[in-house]
Amino acid sequence: MTQSIKPRCIPLDLSSGDKTTELAHRIARILNPGDVVLLEGPIGAGKTHFARSLIQSLLIEPEDVPSPTFTLVQIYDLAQCELWHADLYRLSHVDEVEELGLIAAFDDAICLVEWPEKLGELRPETALTLRLSVDPCEENCRHAELEWTCDTWDGRLKGLQE
Repeated sequence: MTQSIKPRCIPLDLSSGDKTTELAHRIARILNPGDVVLLEGPIGAGKTHFARSLIQSLLIEPEDVPSPTFTLVQIYDLAQCELWHADLYRLSHVDEVEELGLIAAFDDAICLVEWPEKLGELRPETALTLRLSVDPCEENCRHAELEWTCDTWDGRLKGLQE
């Protein structure tokens, strides 16, 4: 019999782009090699803004952080590991994910993945998922939800709601 793991969630309201940046910086501080953050949400929800903010906060030397929409993957060298930023929007089949080398990167890099539904069955069970949505009444506001099932996130995310 398979044991189902109950997901844990933290809902957050992000009243501005600055609040999204602040959340990205806070999460960046708790990431370790082998961590995967899945970024879900419609176009314009703030996935790339979040990813850019997180990446820039971890870079040793400041540099431009382009969206990987057309390159599919951007790789950054950090002090302790590589950081992979993948945008899977343009992929049409799950086999293309493996061709990118992303699955191997899940083991020892920090990985940010936009459009993670394209991972299909390759979606890591230990990932942290950030769901972003646009507030229908306030254009600059976003609703966010962090969700995870792996116990390793419990202590690291403690206090994030405060």
